[in-house]
Amino acid sequence: MALDNTAFSSCPESLSLPVPEKGEEPVEEAPKDAPPTDVQNASEELGNVVTTETAPPTQPSSNNKMTFQAKMAAREAQANQPQKKVQGSGQEWSKFGWARNKRKRQRYVEKNGRCNVQHGNMRETYRYLTDIFTTLVDLNWRCSLFVFVMAYAVTWLFFGAIWYLIAYCRGDLDHLEDDAWTPCVNNVNGFISAFLFSIETETTIGYGYRVITDQCPVGTMLLLLQAILGSMVNAFMVGCMFVKISQPNKRAETLVFSRNAVISLRDDKLCLMFRVGDLRSSHIVGANMRAKLIKSKQTQEGEFIPLDQTDISVGFETGDDRLFLVSPLVISHEIDVRSPFWDMSHAQLEKEDFEVVVILEGMVEATGMTCQARSSYLAEELLWGHRFSPMMTLAEGFFDVDYGAFHHTFEVDTPSCSARELALAAARLDAHLYWSISSRLDEEKWEDPNVTEPTGKSTDSESIREGDRPTFTVGGVTHTQDQSVVGEQNGSVATDQSESEA
Repeated sequence: MALDNTAFSSCPESLSLPVPEKGEEPVEEAPKDAPPTDVQNASEELGNVVTTETAPPTQPSSNNKMTFQAKMAAREAQANQPQKKVQGSGQEWSKFGWARNKRKRQRYVEKNGRCNVQHGNMRETYRYLTDIFTTLVDLNWRCSLFVFVMAYAVTWLFFGAIWYLIAYCRGDLDHLEDDAWTPCVNNVNGFISAFLFSIETETTIGYGYRVITDQCPVGTMLLLLQAILGSMVNAFMVGCMFVKISQPNKRAETLVFSRNAVISLRDDKLCLMFRVGDLRSSHIVGANMRAKLIKSKQTQEGEFIPLDQTDISVGFETGDDRLFLVSPLVISHEIDVRSPFWDMSHAQLEKEDFEVVVILEGMVEATGMTCQARSSYLAEELLWGHRFSPMMTLAEGFFDVDYGAFHHTFEVDTPSCSARELALAAARLDAHLYWSISSRLDEEKWEDPNVTEPTGKSTDSESIREGDRPTFTVGGVTHTQDQSVVGEQNGSVATDQSESEA
């Protein structure tokens, strides 16, 4: 129950606020004409409270009295009005007034180089069995180890069961104590002993306790078959494990790309740059760099092409794409007329939705196998007006590379316009300087004190007919120059000398 402020006339105005009773929720008292100062919206999903910014609060008057129903009606009316939300970085506001994170764009290629593509609804799965070796190599390590163990275990059990079946069919198990009986395999008295003999035969251990006799031709043929199949299983499985261990994509783990790409001026031209480095001392032979722009587009005919790939030149024409990757290098793409970023400005870059995929290929020096390292940059990972920090210093007898500054960038002065606008501005500036220099040369030529105009007027008919050609007297020598030639050379309109004299 709120107390009336008139009962405490001696209290200061700042303390004359309604005091809620115990057990009641505090209710803010506001004037009738003014909306409530703060609006609190409750979300059943998030479970927190967000207070929106509204007009500054006003001091309630002592005679202002509002009922609870009036206050609730005012709150509902204020809640139904659209509120101005302050949108933070990486957040957007839902229709319930709650801040939520923006939907992160799905990458086509992850930062670690993994292609984020899954193939589904493939009905021709038999094609994987036609290339069983590559299928086994492409399996993850857990499945590869399981297949490796099961390949040997199944063959041992299979041939062990056959050896036990031969001993059982010949009756060797019934004549274990008969010394006059010649079994197919000596000292095979059950399935366990037959399984051990199968392992000794396939792995060529040969302890000498269990041996095959010459009284069993079926056993001799089975021995040959198991030896051949065992060698094939060994070659196949050991080959798969060797190839899987020595895969060149593991070499790509030591090829690193910068976290961000930058856009800044280089030789008065906008360039897209990123950094690449090799952490190992063994080099990549014949390293080659490529870049692709992944962006959906729509053709003039209305065809929508999702994730269209556009080539980004990183020096293919000049040979700069072939790298000598001994130390970290900054790969540069000059934004020219052929570049897909020709019309892209800083403001437009923040609104674009694309992905730049960079690919480094080369041969591993130690194994001679081809290696490929990949990475990607989203539009928000392109820093406009930044440049990479230097990371190489000269030490005593060698060059020291500090990989701690590999991802560091710093801001530089860079125009926010597009490369097209920058080229047009440079062309206008060059044209202005050209005409300005020509005009100054003209002024110096006309204002030269050694150049004097003729004072007299020729009465010769030929001089009258050649009135368009002004006559100059320099050092006592008279020269006549065509008006049109002067106008073309000086870049301005020549003055008709004959008319001025008239």
